[in-house]
Amino acid sequence: MLNGQNLPWRAVLRNANRNVSRSLYPERIQHLSILARCNRPPTSPRSLLRHSLSVHSLYPPATRAFSTSPARGKEKPPESKPESEESATEEEGDGKKEKDSATTSRRGEESLGTRGKSGEPTPIPSSGSPSGHDGRPSSSNGGGTEGGPSGGDNVKKGRKASPERSLQKPTVPEIYPQVMAIPIAKRPLFPGFYKAVTIRDPNVASAIQEMMKRGQPYIGAFLFKDENADQDIIDSVDDVHSVGVFAQITSAFPVHGEENSLTAVLYPHRRIKMTNLIPPNRGKGVTTGGKPDGSSAAEVGSADSLNGRDEPTQERKGDVVASFEETAIDQQSKDTTAQQYEPTSFLRKYPVSLVSVENLTEEPHDKKSPVIRAVTSEIVNVFKEVANLNPLFRDQISTFSMSQSAGNVIDEPAKLADFAAAVSAGEIKELQDVLETLSVEERLSKALVVLKKELMNAQLQSKISKDVEAKIQKRQREYWLMEQMKGIRRELGIESDGKDKLVEKFKEKAEKLAMPETVKKVFDEEINKLAHLEPAASEFNVTRNYLDWLTQIPWGQRSPENFDITNAMTVLDEDHHGLKDVKDRILEFIAVGKLRGTVEGKILCFVGPPGVGKTSIGKSIARALNRQYYRFSVGGLTDVAEIKGHRRTYVGALPGRIIQALKKCQTENPLILIDEIDKIGRGHQGDPASALLELLDPEQNNSFLDHYMDVPVDLSKVLFVCTANISDTIPRPLLDRMEMIELSGYVADEKMAIAERYLAPAAKEMSGLKDVGVRLHKDAIEELIKSYCRESGVRNLKKQIEKVFRKSALKIVQDLGESALPEEKALTKEGKATLEESENRSDITKTPSNIEVATAETPRISLNVPDSVHVDITKDNLKDYVGPPVFTSDRLYEITPPGVAMGLAWTRMGGAALYVESILEASLSPSSRPGLERTGNLKSVMKESASIAYSFAKSLMARGFPNNKFFEKARLHLHCPEGAVQKDGPSAGITMATSLLSLALDHRLDPTIAMTGELTVTGKVLRIGGLREKVVAARRAGAKKVIFPADNMSDWLELPAVSNSRRCMVPTSQLTGT
Repeated sequence: MLNGQNLPWRAVLRNANRNVSRSLYPERIQHLSILARCNRPPTSPRSLLRHSLSVHSLYPPATRAFSTSPARGKEKPPESKPESEESATEEEGDGKKEKDSATTSRRGEESLGTRGKSGEPTPIPSSGSPSGHDGRPSSSNGGGTEGGPSGGDNVKKGRKASPERSLQKPTVPEIYPQVMAIPIAKRPLFPGFYKAVTIRDPNVASAIQEMMKRGQPYIGAFLFKDENADQDIIDSVDDVHSVGVFAQITSAFPVHGEENSLTAVLYPHRRIKMTNLIPPNRGKGVTTGGKPDGSSAAEVGSADSLNGRDEPTQERKGDVVASFEETAIDQQSKDTTAQQYEPTSFLRKYPVSLVSVENLTEEPHDKKSPVIRAVTSEIVNVFKEVANLNPLFRDQISTFSMSQSAGNVIDEPAKLADFAAAVSAGEIKELQDVLETLSVEERLSKALVVLKKELMNAQLQSKISKDVEAKIQKRQREYWLMEQMKGIRRELGIESDGKDKLVEKFKEKAEKLAMPETVKKVFDEEINKLAHLEPAASEFNVTRNYLDWLTQIPWGQRSPENFDITNAMTVLDEDHHGLKDVKDRILEFIAVGKLRGTVEGKILCFVGPPGVGKTSIGKSIARALNRQYYRFSVGGLTDVAEIKGHRRTYVGALPGRIIQALKKCQTENPLILIDEIDKIGRGHQGDPASALLELLDPEQNNSFLDHYMDVPVDLSKVLFVCTANISDTIPRPLLDRMEMIELSGYVADEKMAIAERYLAPAAKEMSGLKDVGVRLHKDAIEELIKSYCRESGVRNLKKQIEKVFRKSALKIVQDLGESALPEEKALTKEGKATLEESENRSDITKTPSNIEVATAETPRISLNVPDSVHVDITKDNLKDYVGPPVFTSDRLYEITPPGVAMGLAWTRMGGAALYVESILEASLSPSSRPGLERTGNLKSVMKESASIAYSFAKSLMARGFPNNKFFEKARLHLHCPEGAVQKDGPSAGITMATSLLSLALDHRLDPTIAMTGELTVTGKVLRIGGLREKVVAARRAGAKKVIFPADNMSDWLELPAVSNSRRCMVPTSQLTGT
């Protein structure tokens, strides 16, 4: 309520009796003169000092930048007085000056004693023109005159007036029922502490500017409930907290680089609570003051102005509002006028948020309460601790303490609580809770909690800072000591420069190697460069690392190979059962080396399903040849640098994996296994498969060039072994450079031999049952292979056997109990000591600082199981160890009806029996029409096979059985069971044709016959793949005869004798009606 002409008492004053006003003018003019003299910048040194004391006492030092002294207001220049008035007041001049000076001094002391404590700024004068808002001239009389216009007597009479009728100091309005609301984010405001906010809404900025011009810079600040909200208006009451602060805009200035934006500095005065919200998009209505929307505040003060000497009673626009205690004015008239007055009516033309508020007063409290005094003292102590740790807090606390003496801190505990919350970086909810708490005791307690958290944070920051500083000082001290020690050693001649020793070391290593001439030349150049480089130069470390790699490659160093055929066969048979093709190829390699005395490196590629021993056979080959072994996988590799290395220009550059393999093996002729070559990737960093072309080409790898080494490296003596699951994804050029050996899946007899000779003994020893009477019977292994592990490899079979022995170990320990296998016997002396130390720890998630005390090299020993323990695992009790069977019998029919035939299919699990069923959908009649429907999740190739089989069957019936008109009238349905499994491939052609012919001739097939082969429309049976797996599936399904293409006879002969001796083979090349 800073706009003087709009205040309620102004209207009452205008409507009062002119005689009463004239009788009061001399005294009022005298008081206005004093007010103007206090508000205008002083000119004399003495008055300047008084003005400085009165202004600076109102603001704490930390907020001087935001000080808005009334001297900012534009005042009307003093009017020249008539000579008669000057002569009338000349005699009383000196006495008046002394009294005015005393009055001003008393007011300055009063301001220093009261307002200076809280740091509250005075209401800001308007920065507008000297005239009033409605165009009337300002009521100020210059403020610099020595007396009023009524002569000395009147002035003396005015000085003798009672204090109630004298001019009071400008104050913030206590009742301001409706204000413009500005939402704030991140943290709430607290009374008595400044806050700068940025306004980006042009309407809100315009409204603030007009409020500043009118001298009514008061707003309500409320905290957003959403931390991420960012706007300048309130759309709903639920968007903000209802409790906020009544704040004064002490200054506002535009934001650099942002048009229509300004930064406003807010000074909160008191707590308020929102009772009603008028959103920006409100319509016309009646506000809390009862005045219709659209009326301006200027209308309230539109009464007739006073004439002549009545003008000094009008307040100029922007003057500080003063409270006049006029006993001659009717109080009832004031109240009536105040109800009609609405100070924020001019804001209705802006789309801003207006709220109705009510003041919140603190609950009564006893300042001498022991609880309040104790909490206050604790807050002061915490402030002292935080000030010692955080320099920023020290400045804020110093600013606060300058405006508060020690006694006042105890006398104003509420303000101390607000200060604690205002300077703490606590949670938003906690700070808002402090703001909303009206009980001083509770507010102090909550503020103490927030401040304690700030203290903990400051202590943690201090600890981290000290730790980092200590580490830096320690390293700096070590560096200087080392440099001094080096200097002393050089002066005494105890040791030479480290660079010279490094050069000598590289030269000694190079002399032991048979470097090629090109490599030797590069080495000499690099060693000379290193000798002339300073150790502190960045190039020094790059050259040193390069020479280190160059001298660690085994130039001319080869391991002696073992070309003993008998030893190689023994080693290969010890590690692997079967794999005849792989073993024969290795024996051929050894035989050539035995005759030549040396062998060149070869590139072999093993292709087969998972678990058949591709990776492990590589290690066995290295052991048989007495070569060093190195393995790395290229599955998912997308960076060429992993193969070819990085350029030396990059930071942290390294050679490729091949050079690293030579460094590790320290021979020129190791065996390098490149695993998962069919899963190599390709990315934006190049194509590693293309980089392998040079590496795996026997004609090029004798001068392999690594990007880091940049010298040719001979890899022709290296034996490369690659593994892959399928060859389809290997690039053709790369596949052409390798010698591919296919490893098909193991048949049941091979799995049985592998389980008995390798898997079961290894699993038994790993389970701690090496010398215990636990026996896995042969029938149990057969059941595992048949009902649990049908995949081509033996990896899953190994897991199941290990599970059987683990269950057996658990059963033995549970049956014997702790008495037979005591824990004390298993622990060594070291183990007991470390166990006791570990049991003393309460928190096992944290690694103790003295972890070496709680560890031992050999804490336990194995326990011996009594010889009386025996466990037998048979087919009958196998389910107790591995659960129910996963696979059931593949044989669906014991007696097959007409139209059903058993085929064979290759799957990832090895092989499976695939039945084909054909039925007649409807009875035959002269009007029925033929057709064929195919189901069973068949893919395109298999659908074509079904169409070919249908056409061939009709052709065969027409030629061999001309009287049979079955296909001319029959509508058939062909189905392959297990519709959830996708099926594709041409090998089911003869099975489909046989099924259709069986239905047409109404003839049952032998349920022990299985068949596979691709069929053409003329009846030719073509070659198929996966015969080995299909034969295994046929045997598992109980088939006694297998019909397969004659072109696969070579595959049949490669089957183990146990698989094909008792089986009647029926190779065929033409399908006929016989």
